[in-house]
Amino acid sequence: MTCKSYEAQKGLAFAENVSGVQFGRLDSNVTLACGKAKIRIPVVWHLNHSSALPWHKVTLNGTLILLHPNLSAQGNYSCYDNRGNLLHSVKLRLGYPPGQLNVSCQVPNHMRVRCSWVESVKTFLPATYNASWSVKGQDGRPCVLDVARKHCDVDDLAFWQTTHTLRITETNALGSETTEKWLNLHTLLKPNPPESVSVNKIEGFPKRLNVSWRFPSSWPTHNAFPLLFHIRYRPQGSVYWSEVYSEDITTVVIYDALAGHLHQVQVRARDGINSDSQWSEWSRLLLVQPWQAYPTTDPAEDIPDFFTFSTKPETTTAIPPDNDPNVEDNMGLVILLVLFSVVILTTILSLIFVVWVKQRRHDQVTKQELKSMVKMKSMPI
Repeated sequence: MTCKSYEAQKGLAFAENVSGVQFGRLDSNVTLACGKAKIRIPVVWHLNHSSALPWHKVTLNGTLILLHPNLSAQGNYSCYDNRGNLLHSVKLRLGYPPGQLNVSCQVPNHMRVRCSWVESVKTFLPATYNASWSVKGQDGRPCVLDVARKHCDVDDLAFWQTTHTLRITETNALGSETTEKWLNLHTLLKPNPPESVSVNKIEGFPKRLNVSWRFPSSWPTHNAFPLLFHIRYRPQGSVYWSEVYSEDITTVVIYDALAGHLHQVQVRARDGINSDSQWSEWSRLLLVQPWQAYPTTDPAEDIPDFFTFSTKPETTTAIPPDNDPNVEDNMGLVILLVLFSVVILTTILSLIFVVWVKQRRHDQVTKQELKSMVKMKSMPI
């Protein structure tokens, strides 16, 4: 028999003789008894068939005490007498007892709540969970568990009640811990984002965009539960958003888009009646550019006339001024230039007039002085 086959048979025999699992707390002393025999005989302990053990001591009755073990001390322990006979074996698992859970709850509509949890203490041990939901003055009801995903659901809520209580108990081999959470569903109500959001240009209108969406699939669409929608949009690169609100209507037309520029658009929702509820997350960011009028010209028309010979009569397509995105900008520039020219011309004419008046007064004074001199000379001495 080879050494490898012997070790395999030895391991199989050991696995069959393991009496059970013992759990111990990490970083605390762990005691392993060598069976139930009370005869004090020398024993030898092995860990996974090796005599190399973590920090330990063995008492006179053969008990093994592990001193502040860590996770590497886990495994199969066996004790043997001085003849090599197996006396006892046990599998050791190490970990911590449960601690308080960190619980968070989502309320996507008036009919359902989902609460999830995360352990505040990593126990390293398998655990079971039990969860219940109660309203003041009423008996508790189970919260339907999904242990793999660590959440539980409650349907058909008494939404008009102000305070609800969730209790989750975690249990493992070293103990159990119950976490209680008091909830106000009115402030936790937060719809899922609107779905199927789309933004489309409107032909013939360079400053308009049509935004449409659908109610979240998790939200009841009958009239008892209206939604308020918030639409925001801006030219790409701008830091300022424009906003539009729509109550229970799933389409909106934007009238003041910036012609010729890409726009970012998003939509979110909130309960239309409960002002204490939360806004949903924003829908994904959409990029769209309003409609633009492009002249339909043949590429050959861009070639100089002396290189082309046209056999068709010339035709011209006039673009209505209201539909040309550049007409308004050009007209504004022309008006500004005309106003500026009028101001400059008025200023120049005013200066000329002032100079002329001063010169005329000066000429009149000079004439009067000359007349006075003539009279003085003509007087007899």
